[in-house]
Formats: sequence, C-alpha cells, structure tokens
Amino acid sequence: MGSKERQQRAREATRRAILDAALELFVADGYSQVSIRNIASKVEYSPGAIYSYFPSKDDIFFALAEEGFRLLNPGQVAAGSTGSALDDLRAAIWRFHEFSREHPQYFALVFLDRRVPRISREYEQFAFMLEMKQRLLGLIGSCVEQGLLPAGLHPTVALRLLLAPVLGIAAMQLSKRLGEGEDADDLARDAIATTIAGLRAGAATHARPPACEATVHHA
Repeated sequence: MGSKERQQRAREATRRAILDAALELFVADGYSQVSIRNIASKVEYSPGAIYSYFPSKDDIFFALAEEGFRLLNPGQVAAGSTGSALDDLRAAIWRFHEFSREHPQYFALVFLDRRVPRISREYEQFAFMLEMKQRLLGLIGSCVEQGLLPAGLHPTVALRLLLAPVLGIAAMQLSKRLGEGEDADDLARDAIATTIAGLRAGAATHARPPACEATVHHA
C-alpha cells in the first residue's frame, strides 16, 4: 500500500470517528447543545482538526442525515414489487417503522430533534430523497386512479396522514413511553391499516394540501 493510500485510509477513519462521535452526542444531548469543541474532545482532536474535515456543525449533521437516509434505502421504499398499489403503499410506510428499529440513532437525529437544520435547505444533495418522495406520491396517485383510494384525495395530505402515526409510534418506542404489553410493531401495523381504512372511507377526500409540499423527512 502506497503512502497516499495510507493517508486516504487514515483520513477516512478520522472522518468516520468524527461522525460517530457527533451522532452519539447529538442524540444524547440534543443538536443545539453540542459544539465542535465537544465533538473534538470526544475523539481527542483539536477543534481545528475537526474543521479541516467539516466546515461547520451543520455540515456534520448533513453528512449524518445523508447516511441515515441511505440506510432508510430510498431505492427500496415504494419500489412497487407486490403488484398491488395498496400493498406497495403499506410496505413503503412500514419501511419507516423498520428504519426506526434498525437505526434508532439516525432516526432520532433526523426525525425527532427539532433543533437540527432544515434538510429542505439542502435538497440538491438529497436528490435521492426527492425521488423517494415522488415514488410515494406516485403510489398514492396509483391507488386513487385504481379506485382504491377516493377520487379527490390529495396525495400530499394522504402521505402526511400515513406517516404521522408511524413516526409517532416510533418516537414513543425510542423514548420508552409505550405501556406494558404494548408492541410497537403491532401498533405500527394497526396505525397503517386504520389510516388506510380511513382514507378509503373518504375521510380526507376534500382535504386541502398543506401550504408547503409534504415531505418524508425532517424539514
């Protein structure tokens, strides 16, 4: 291995250590309470060394957010593999619940901490998230076209209604606020089924879309 390769590997290892330390601190203490100095202390580097990898704390967050969304795997969400638009929609929303179980730290940082920067500022670097959002809205649109969901239902409204209880249940699970005997998986399945049943009954047929387009991430 040449010296340049060794230097590159060492730099990648340092970058990874910075991100791991930042994620742990952000989740434990809250994004707004963590400084570059705190992160530097945890990895035993100087603050100046951290800045040589990331220009700001926001840049560290965006790097972690991108990792988290890639772990969510936008390419599989709303992939449309079952042959049924409604079943594909159920599976796509369920994937968010799975993500909260498989990667709780990333989920907590991106979806639960209200003090992190708005990801909508950085849409260009999260182009794959826009693609996932369009797939989700497309699935809802297909359900409407096939008569599985009521005509006139706005896809962004439906997406909000489907995601809200699933993300809420995940938050309760992570904060250990579920009651004794309550199972997060069962609750998430019931929430998805109940919301879809409500949408099919036409409860949101005349709902107006929000002022801003619905998103599938912290915005």
